[in-house]
Amino acid sequence: MASYLASIYGTEQDKVNCSFYYKIGACRHGDRCSRKHIRPPFSCTLLLSNVYRNPRHHEQDCTITDSELQAQFDAFYEDMFVELAKYGELVEMHVCDNVGDHLIGNVYARYRYEADAQRAVDALNDRWYDAKPLFAELSPVTDFQEACCRQNETNECNRGGFCNFMHLRYASRPIRKELNHQLAVELRRRREEGRDTAKGVKKKMGWKERLALEQGESVDAGEDGSGSEQTEKAEAKRDWRSGKSGGDWRSQPRVAEVNDELARGTAEDRSREHL
Repeated sequence: MASYLASIYGTEQDKVNCSFYYKIGACRHGDRCSRKHIRPPFSCTLLLSNVYRNPRHHEQDCTITDSELQAQFDAFYEDMFVELAKYGELVEMHVCDNVGDHLIGNVYARYRYEADAQRAVDALNDRWYDAKPLFAELSPVTDFQEACCRQNETNECNRGGFCNFMHLRYASRPIRKELNHQLAVELRRRREEGRDTAKGVKKKMGWKERLALEQGESVDAGEDGSGSEQTEKAEAKRDWRSGKSGGDWRSQPRVAEVNDELARGTAEDRSREHL
């Protein structure tokens, strides 16, 4: 019985766990789904929800041409790829071009190691992009061929953007080729220097570092994230690439940002009342 349940886990025959969540990391029913959405405690894949904004999906009178749309997406793709590659050995990255609320603008990134994915999730949940907070979580998706709509690859999907399987949008081939080449060069440099992340990226302390601190021993500044701001800025300048889309990456905490927005809104309301 146990072997049978294990064989049907995450499939359409599984009446307990949601097969859509297991395959694509998202479900159109959300929390109202009658089946369980078990979030993985460990995974090599992370999900950034609703990040990419296709103008044709968000603007009613969009007049952008295909070439302009592709150029905008290439800049967005490069920006995301460069940022995600800072946290470890990035294997693949995909961007959804669906219209459904549970898939629109989703960005999936798969790392070689689970620790890299967890490090990226912890860091990106304190980040903003394009004036919007990022929401990152580990995803159960491991096989993107199963998660993607096969009919969409041949332009035969009759559901269009509302399909429940991934409709991926691809960056231009020269952009992908250049990014993968630059990433391979950077990973080789990291291995030679004995590190697994980009300089300037803070790494969580392990149990050995915490024990050393409790015993009063010194810990390398690169391991516990401590150090002067000048050192961190100097290391950040040596990153292998920088995006050019002007996405406005920020690390300001969400709570502080929301409070600032509320304060500005309150001040504007008061000024209008006086007028």
